[in-house]
Amino acid sequence: MSSEVTIKNSEEIELIKSSCNLVSLTLALLGQYIAPGITTQRLDSIAEEFIRDHGAIPAFKNYKPDKDHVPYPCTICTSINEEVVHGIPSAKVVLKEGDIVSIDCGVVWKGYYGDAAYTFAVGEIDSQKEKLLQVTLQALYVGISCAKEGARIGDVSSAIQQHVENHGFSVVREMMGHGIGKNLHEPPEIPNFGKRGCGMVLQAGMILAIEPMVNMGRPAIKKKKDGWTIVALDSLPSAHYEHTILVTKDKAQILTNFDYIQTYYGKTIFDTC
Repeated sequence: MSSEVTIKNSEEIELIKSSCNLVSLTLALLGQYIAPGITTQRLDSIAEEFIRDHGAIPAFKNYKPDKDHVPYPCTICTSINEEVVHGIPSAKVVLKEGDIVSIDCGVVWKGYYGDAAYTFAVGEIDSQKEKLLQVTLQALYVGISCAKEGARIGDVSSAIQQHVENHGFSVVREMMGHGIGKNLHEPPEIPNFGKRGCGMVLQAGMILAIEPMVNMGRPAIKKKKDGWTIVALDSLPSAHYEHTILVTKDKAQILTNFDYIQTYYGKTIFDTC
């Protein structure tokens, strides 16, 4: 990954907006299928067909971040309960009543990337899981509210961390948000913890993927033997939400769209502020 931060021009911003729109529609489509009894492989197949039918390419399929990684084999990441991120869809994994599942999705359209994630409840979930989802979603918007020209990355990171920890949960420290554009992962990195007034100054035209990953218990994580799936070390549930945003002079413009998801999923249960 190049170390250079790129400022997107108006043409690039429009292309990334289109990619983000398709990601949002894909997650909304998957929301209609989230129910006990469906396999995560079935969800993956639905997502891949939908993305390709719209002339785009699944961003995650065969993604290889470095020479030591095995390529990611699927279109989406499906991370269930204690799985934090990068869960691999499988015909053997069946969603059950009371599960939570984070679905992370990316697409490439005309050479530009879009990226978003949303944690779904499978049927009825218990009150602690519901609180975890609510706080994580709130933390995403709290962080986004700090992302404007002249702010620092630490302002975003600190806001996310404080909101999460004030509600008794913990942020995962090894995994973080990132820039996005012609590549899925570009500078700068956006941690979900930090200090206000520290880090890179944000500039108008930056496009960032902000994605708090929040554990119900301790922040410690480990990687499974499949080389991809990250799980909470204490096996307690974890939640994950992600928006792609554009930094502007006055505030962040959110390029992905959870309204699609909540409309089709039929469960607008979260107060985002």
